[in-house]
Amino acid sequence: MYQILKEMNLDQIPRIKHLDQNNFFLLAGPCAIEGEEMAMRIAEKVLKITDKLKIPYIFKGSFKKANRSRIDSFTGIGDEKALKILAAVGKEFDIPTVTDIHGEKDAVMAAQYVDVLQIPAFLVRQTDLVVAAARTGRTVNLKKGQFMSPEAMKHAVKKVQDSGNEKVLITDRGTMFGYQDMIVDFRGIPAMQKFAPTILDITHSLQQPNQASGVTGGKPELIETIARAGIAAGVDGIFLETHHNPEIAKSDGANMLKLDYLEDLLTKLVAIRKTVNQF
Repeated sequence: MYQILKEMNLDQIPRIKHLDQNNFFLLAGPCAIEGEEMAMRIAEKVLKITDKLKIPYIFKGSFKKANRSRIDSFTGIGDEKALKILAAVGKEFDIPTVTDIHGEKDAVMAAQYVDVLQIPAFLVRQTDLVVAAARTGRTVNLKKGQFMSPEAMKHAVKKVQDSGNEKVLITDRGTMFGYQDMIVDFRGIPAMQKFAPTILDITHSLQQPNQASGVTGGKPELIETIARAGIAAGVDGIFLETHHNPEIAKSDGANMLKLDYLEDLLTKLVAIRKTVNQF
């Protein structure tokens, strides 16, 4: 598995651990950085679990939320403040970090603080943004557009590679199904794995966007169902958002996993991966 992970370029992400294990990797954390105490608390709990289960772990947190339905929605605590918290998490726990970016200036700024730059699904066709992220030399995680076929992601990957950066990942976060629902087409996993290591975003795949209230809904009761199916289908990594109390989260609380449930879920997923690896 280590050789596979080397080929996936995960060994080039600073501070990533457990790459010698035959396991999936994990990107997890809160939707948005709300403060240092909550970020540290979540990172510490997730790291304790992933160390126990030998899962390579990257801490996730958005330093700002640019894609909001309403102008009064929470967007962040301040760009530099949030990015410094992400850097502090990485330093405190010796783990890599990932955040999403929304503009070319974001790429240059965020690259000074985090190890992986994530391109949001709605922006993955924005060439200037993808190229700017690639040119920082950081690993680039491309979210598949909700409006794109899995096969079309090869062009986004090639933009990163043609910019001189081979460190690229793909994350599937579901496909629009009508106006207010998402579905995961598991046929897309092997299709996208031809282009880059492929991650399944469990929690965003269960979003219910475009609600009349302007607040995104979700179906967190299906998190385990989608996650188990993804692991069984052979996905390389899992992405999920988690919070100690999703009900009070400032962003995406409707579809986040309660932190207390994470160890049970990951334990089951590791068992499924071990079974899949036997065949």
